[in-house]
Amino acid sequence: MKKILILNTGGTFSSEATGHGLGPSIKGEEIITKLGIVSDEIELSVEDLWSLDSANILPEDWASLATKIADSIQGYDGFVVIHGTDTLAYTSSMLSFMLQNIQVPVVITGSQMPLNMPMSDALMNLQTSVWMAASGVPGVFVAFDRKIMLGCRTSKVRTVSFNAFESINYPYVGEVNAFGLQLYTERKAKMARINLQTDFSNKIAVLKVFPGMDLEVFSFLQNGGYEGVYIEGFGLGGLPFLRNDITAEIRKASDNGLPILVGSQCRYEGSDLSVYETGQRILDCGGIPVYDMTQEAVVTKLMWVLGQTKKYDQVRWLFGSDLVGEVTLK
Repeated sequence: MKKILILNTGGTFSSEATGHGLGPSIKGEEIITKLGIVSDEIELSVEDLWSLDSANILPEDWASLATKIADSIQGYDGFVVIHGTDTLAYTSSMLSFMLQNIQVPVVITGSQMPLNMPMSDALMNLQTSVWMAASGVPGVFVAFDRKIMLGCRTSKVRTVSFNAFESINYPYVGEVNAFGLQLYTERKAKMARINLQTDFSNKIAVLKVFPGMDLEVFSFLQNGGYEGVYIEGFGLGGLPFLRNDITAEIRKASDNGLPILVGSQCRYEGSDLSVYETGQRILDCGGIPVYDMTQEAVVTKLMWVLGQTKKYDQVRWLFGSDLVGEVTLK
């Protein structure tokens, strides 16, 4: 008998109509009742952690959720987290870093329509999640629209469609079809115990470059006590270096110990700073490449890394390492 714990945090899945629009209010016991029998080989438990729109979930909530899972791991074979879709990919990415070496499945899911609405996708997403949580495949995953995705490779790419999430620059871990849950992975639990690390820093900034951007923002960030910056450049990660020289600002920041990460505004196929002159200048000036990581993974990894160390060289080394499958290194 597989024991699965469902942790309800709210979101659209648990929402009902209010005088101010949809708001999370459905409790876990009602969710279990709606779910019905999934399998006589699975024993379900449920706890209501919060009742939040995911826009209101903060990094301290990620730490609390990771701690709850780590503290409960001896009693369960897997976990399902019901979560709002808007920040679901941030949560799944951060849990991947906070719960390294976890030996059971943790599956994050939600829905585009509330559970009690006709034709909702909520029950199918939850059923898929429960089966994945019972699979024994270790790691943090997202289950949505009959697809299983690695948590640190998932992004929300659509606002209203049922296929709201995609696995970015990484194959699906599995999917549901007429033969049931099909898994395409041989991930196995590591011998080491779960490594719960919930420290983080939110003193970071994300900059999306546009032509003619005012460079004063870099002075503001350095003087404001920020500890890390992620720049989304053009194409393969290019930044201007003639007029409006952003690479010079990267050199100043790097010389002062402020890590500057550089990636691409393009969602697919990743960045490569070795191809063009502009990219090589970024590397020469101390910019740290993020390769093909998702924006959510870069942001959460930067927050998590800065919770472990503030040393520039160590931050650079950790971003040159694949910790949980979040990056394909060149």
